[in-house]
Amino acid sequence: MTSERPHPLMRPRDGHEAAVSYVELLFDLIYVFAIIQVSHFLLEHLSLLGAAQALLLWFAVWLGWQYSGWMTNWFDPDTTPIRLVLFVTMALALMMAAALPEAFGDRGLIFAGCFAAMQVGRSLFILLSLRGHALADLTANYQRILGWACIGAVFWLAGGLVEGPTRLVLWALAVACEYVSPMFGFRLPGLGRSYTRHWTIEGGHLIERCALFMIIALGETILITGATLAGAGTWSGGTLLAFGVAFLETVAMWWVYFHIAIRDASRVITESDDPGRIGAYFHYVHVIILGSVILCAVGSELVIAHPVGHLTTTVTSVLLAGPMAFLAGMAIYKFVVYGRPPLSHLVGLLLMPALLIPLTVAHSALLLQGASAVLLLGVGTWEMLSRQGALRI
Repeated sequence: MTSERPHPLMRPRDGHEAAVSYVELLFDLIYVFAIIQVSHFLLEHLSLLGAAQALLLWFAVWLGWQYSGWMTNWFDPDTTPIRLVLFVTMALALMMAAALPEAFGDRGLIFAGCFAAMQVGRSLFILLSLRGHALADLTANYQRILGWACIGAVFWLAGGLVEGPTRLVLWALAVACEYVSPMFGFRLPGLGRSYTRHWTIEGGHLIERCALFMIIALGETILITGATLAGAGTWSGGTLLAFGVAFLETVAMWWVYFHIAIRDASRVITESDDPGRIGAYFHYVHVIILGSVILCAVGSELVIAHPVGHLTTTVTSVLLAGPMAFLAGMAIYKFVVYGRPPLSHLVGLLLMPALLIPLTVAHSALLLQGASAVLLLGVGTWEMLSRQGALRI
């Protein structure tokens, strides 16, 4: 391979794995705050409507990060123009995150405007920078990305101008524009569609970026766990035990995510005949995995605050949905990596409701979260032993 770049802003492809730059790490710090804002929003709106709203807000946070991640996979973040794009994006993302708690209130238009400016502005800059260079496939791809960003922006801004259920519907359409459109190649009338085989991505960089976002999400669970314990008036035995269980669940999620598949995922992309398609799969599934970690963080705060007592339907739903969504997302992730979902994950998904739902009669949030943490550790241990050959199941 050669280190010659077809475009002065593109990453050199010299056969070495592209490293994550310091400016990308700075960029990720914005999303520490954004994730905290999403989890706090859900905590304050624990209802079906609140869950739907939080889900849309999480999609907006993820899509803003995801499209920036693809940009820095193609284009070198250590070049001054790309750094400036990242800095502007960071400022918009920070303002968007600050407006997030009132996104369905008085700051809806600010939230929507920041997101739309981020998505449209990034794509427009890249498209303009590609003019005059013989990169027909990438240029056409960004024309289509810009087209869908503009369509999505119309829905985002229109939603910001209205209130109530109409805002929710319009923003759901906006999310669909940018999450679903890659599934059919950003197809647009007159522009055709893109093909993933033309997406010459760096697999190792993409996997590392997703893994770093996972660290951010797990870090948020640790922040919530520590902050909730610090704010507890009396450190009773139940409170301290709940703290330990919450930490154990975080470790279990780290174990399931990082211990095995993360080492093979970049190799799978690199060796694939269609690395862009595999990379897209990883991004589709990470919205589930990372969202489930946020849900588990919310569950941890609820348990530490009230480890014993009446277990409401809402709290039960949060404590069950988080770990189950995480295992489902990881089963899909490892299906992409290995060609089949691990038996440990499938069994874990079956055992979660079968074993945990009967425990709800004890009306103990602590017991429910503790059981789910032990199950997640069991899944991780089973997979480790299985792949090491110690288990032949």
